[in-house]
Amino acid sequence: MQFMACMVLAAACWGFATVISKGVLTYFAPLTLIVIQLTASTVFLWTALAAKRARIPPNHSIFRPALLGLLSPGLADTISLIGLSMTTASMSTLIWDFQPIVILVLAVLILRERITRRLGAVSFLATVGVVLVAGVGLNAQGHNILLGNLLTLLGVFICSTYFVLTSRIASTMDALPLVALQQTVSWVFVLAIWPTELMQSPAQNLLAISPTVWFWAIMSGVLYYALAFWLYIRGLKRVPASVAGFFINLLPVFGVSAAYIFLGERLTPIQWVGAILILFAVGSIFRLQRADRTPVTAYI
Repeated sequence: MQFMACMVLAAACWGFATVISKGVLTYFAPLTLIVIQLTASTVFLWTALAAKRARIPPNHSIFRPALLGLLSPGLADTISLIGLSMTTASMSTLIWDFQPIVILVLAVLILRERITRRLGAVSFLATVGVVLVAGVGLNAQGHNILLGNLLTLLGVFICSTYFVLTSRIASTMDALPLVALQQTVSWVFVLAIWPTELMQSPAQNLLAISPTVWFWAIMSGVLYYALAFWLYIRGLKRVPASVAGFFINLLPVFGVSAAYIFLGERLTPIQWVGAILILFAVGSIFRLQRADRTPVTAYI
């Protein structure tokens, strides 16, 4: 049951933090926000490591795992946060719900896992759903929203690659130091590219932003990066990446609901059709995995 709790809580953290991020993007430029979020996350993780007196593995064994932080949160979340600034929180969380399909495909390509025709069919169904959610029924700002959705989808592919590669390491290294090291690399990465945003549009007066907005920006970083990644990688220690990825389909439950309540966002009818297709496809793949492979309960 600990495995399931970790995965559900990780999905909740990602869903709620996406909505918070969308709200504070009104005050912060995307790269500025991710610098704030990863700073908060990195400080939180290293403080937790110090409190637990956790042991950091030798340098020769942590270099390559730490570099995966360049993929995610580094590159993947920088791209997807820029995408989020152009689209809605609801659409973003639904597009991220496509991630289990991407993880499944990458697990076949990278880890040589077997895929059946039925899995291929429902993967195609999910792809249709993503197209409906991302590109149909757009308003007058449709071009910007479409670009935002495409950037979000690119972030999904990069992040999925990160999780598949990290799944090879998760069973041999404690989750907390692994996440702390990877996010430190991500933090250095976003600091290095931050000047590109500052040159295009000088930084706003950050001190003029209210303490409440700063609180939510910091809280979104702790939720999205520190807690969610820590919980998810803890879950990866117990199950294959292709099984763990299916719990991401809980993202819309939290993300779309929170966006409806706090941001007043609405989906068009055709986007609801796409969302249902995605959820149906991911749920079908979960059932097929249980039928074709070792049941999930064997890992709990």
